[in-house]
Amino acid sequence: MNLRIGVSMISAAAVLAALLVTVPGYKPKESEAQQTTRPNVIFIFSDDHAYQAIGAYGSKLAKTPNIDRIAREGAILHNNVVTNSICGPSRATLLTGKYSHLNGYKVNERKFEINQPVFPEELQKNGYQTAWIGKMHLGALPHGFDYLNVLPGQGQYYSPDFVNGKGDTTRYPGYVTNVTTKLSLDWLNGRDKSKPFFLVVGHKATHREWLPDIQDLGAYDNVTFPLPATFYDEYENRDAAKNQDMTIDKTMRLKEDLKVHLDYDKRGAYNRFSPEEKKKFYDYYENKISKEFDEKKLSGKALVEWKFQRYLKDYLATANSLDRNIGTLLDYLDKSGLAKNTVIIYASDQGFYLGEHGWFDKRFIYEESLKTPFVIRYPGVIKPGTQVNQLVSNIDWAPTLLNLTGTAIPKDIQGVSFLPLLKGQKTNWRQEAYYHYYEYPEPHRVAPHIGLRSSQYKIVRFYGPKDYWELYDLKKDPQELRNLYGVKGYEAIAADLKNKLKDQIRKYKDDEALRIVEGGE
Repeated sequence: MNLRIGVSMISAAAVLAALLVTVPGYKPKESEAQQTTRPNVIFIFSDDHAYQAIGAYGSKLAKTPNIDRIAREGAILHNNVVTNSICGPSRATLLTGKYSHLNGYKVNERKFEINQPVFPEELQKNGYQTAWIGKMHLGALPHGFDYLNVLPGQGQYYSPDFVNGKGDTTRYPGYVTNVTTKLSLDWLNGRDKSKPFFLVVGHKATHREWLPDIQDLGAYDNVTFPLPATFYDEYENRDAAKNQDMTIDKTMRLKEDLKVHLDYDKRGAYNRFSPEEKKKFYDYYENKISKEFDEKKLSGKALVEWKFQRYLKDYLATANSLDRNIGTLLDYLDKSGLAKNTVIIYASDQGFYLGEHGWFDKRFIYEESLKTPFVIRYPGVIKPGTQVNQLVSNIDWAPTLLNLTGTAIPKDIQGVSFLPLLKGQKTNWRQEAYYHYYEYPEPHRVAPHIGLRSSQYKIVRFYGPKDYWELYDLKKDPQELRNLYGVKGYEAIAADLKNKLKDQIRKYKDDEALRIVEGGE
């Protein structure tokens, strides 16, 4: 079946609705009108939300009923990987469908080159109304959007500022996740209803420093989280893992990250509270959490494990508002009649460590950082309960969105539509995924590296400050604790993976990486 025709097939009820609109004086309900058109798309995009923190991905402790609902009513991607595990570059890849070396956004806190093509421009050409509301984190406002209202930089959790497409800044009272949802609903209600729409809802949660909504303070205080099996990893034969600066033990700060005896006056984020918000925040973190910390007089492993517990409690409490607001959006789609013809996606910009290897943050090609959640619902097209196990990359997001909407996919996009996988069709899909991380040394001293992940193996080339290889067998060693590079019996596997890595580098035109790999045999 031609995919574009397949996406736009209309049910008998929709055909009847289409005929009725020709009757003089007949005014269809919005739900009827939408069924006769191409699908709307809402892309909910969070920050640093780990797949391990989602019920649909197996978490037994995190409360994510609304993300789980999207997965249950549509498809879940189990091996959705990123090309560069860091916030801004991931967003640039979403917009361009290209690797960082081609879209120019390799590390955070730069300015996105706005004169390059972005896929929402193609949607506009195809009659879509487009908007991005919430966190964008690209240092510039890209083309392709009829409406923009985004957080400057990382944004703030409380009383956040938003910058519109004209560069005007407005401060909104309240909690950022709630504000982002309200602004999104305002735009949905006020949009041009004669056009299909594409909306990105960009959430700040669950980014560091993990400030929960007031109503979620202490939501997980009665939970004791099990230590990950790799929490006390000693990083044997893994130099980059040993020399990073992202451990819960040494890097995570008691005051700023875990709110032990905060400086409420000098730290700007806390000057944005209303008096009522500040009192509740102070009562919880100063009178309860800081008091508990003082009384325990912790040191050594007991201190590290206390920090781990506090980290997860704050992280997951922050995620509560994220999921609750997704539920608000789902309810709106149901009540407005838009749900039947709206593709809704939930994804995060990359994975995140929740204590695995003793870490927080992301960056590494290792699994917890490389894989990111992605669930998608499209009634009538994607069968509920669909499981996608193939390797999907975030360069594939843009072409898939274009494919879903019957929009032509530009030839310079490097990704491929995975709509056939969502529809359960057999297709000749990729067997490997290519990765390139750059940002060094600040802020977390993760060495830059190039790598390849297949269904069973992963090979990595670190190229600064030291040059060396790593090799992992993901079936025998899913936690990636044993570096097999140079181990007897794995020579042929390493050589084969190196050749495949070079093939991928050439395919994606990463000339810098090719020089590094060919120079480090």
